[in-house]
Amino acid sequence: MGAPPPPGSVDLSALYLDVLKDRLYTSKAESRERRSAQSAMYIILDAMTRLLTPVLVFTSEEIWSNMPDYDGKEESVHMTQFPEVDPQYFDEDLGKKWETLIAVKGEMSKAIEIARQKKVVGHSLDSCVDICTPEKLQAFLGEYLDTMKSLLIVSQVNLVPADKISDPYESTEFEGLKIEVSKARGVKCERCWNYSETVGESADHPTICTRCVKNL
Repeated sequence: MGAPPPPGSVDLSALYLDVLKDRLYTSKAESRERRSAQSAMYIILDAMTRLLTPVLVFTSEEIWSNMPDYDGKEESVHMTQFPEVDPQYFDEDLGKKWETLIAVKGEMSKAIEIARQKKVVGHSLDSCVDICTPEKLQAFLGEYLDTMKSLLIVSQVNLVPADKISDPYESTEFEGLKIEVSKARGVKCERCWNYSETVGESADHPTICTRCVKNL
C-alpha cells in the first residue's frame, strides 16, 4: 500500500488531535466516539504527567490535582510510579493501516495546497476532495473516508471513477492515485463548520447539517 513517510516528516500528535477535536466538539455527549476520545486523552495525559514529574515538579502536581478523581488515585503525582507499557495498546496491523493513511493524507494535502494557491479554496474546510485510486487502495480507502475527512479537515472526501476527474493532481508516491480538489458542495453548517448539502433539511434546525441534528 505504499511506504510510510520517513520518521519526523509527519506530526502524528497534530493528526490525532484533529480527529479528536471533531469528535469532542460535534459528537453526542454519551456516544462511543466521544467517550473513546476522552478515554484516549486521559490515558495519554496520565502517562505524560507521570513521566514529566521529575522535570516539571510543580506543573505536574498541578495537572494531577485537576485530573478527575477515581478509586485508588494517589493524592500526589509524586506518590505514583512511572507508567508501565501496556501490550494491549500494540496493534501491528492497525499501525500499518495508519502508516498508509498518513502517507495518502500527505498526497491529498499537496493537492489541497495547490488548489489553495490557485484560489479554488481558502480554508481547508472549503474543500471537496475527489480521489481516483489504484485497485489495491480502493477498498481500503473506502473504509476510511470519514477518517480521511477528519485528518484533512475538509468537508467532503469521495471515491470517484477516473472519468469524473478533469484536472487531477497525480501522486508520485502511489501509482494511479489521482486527486482533484474543488469547492465543497452545499452550505456551511453553523455547528461543525463543514459544508453539507443537508443543511436546511431540518425544519427545527435549518442552519445545521443532518449529522449535527442527530448529535443534538
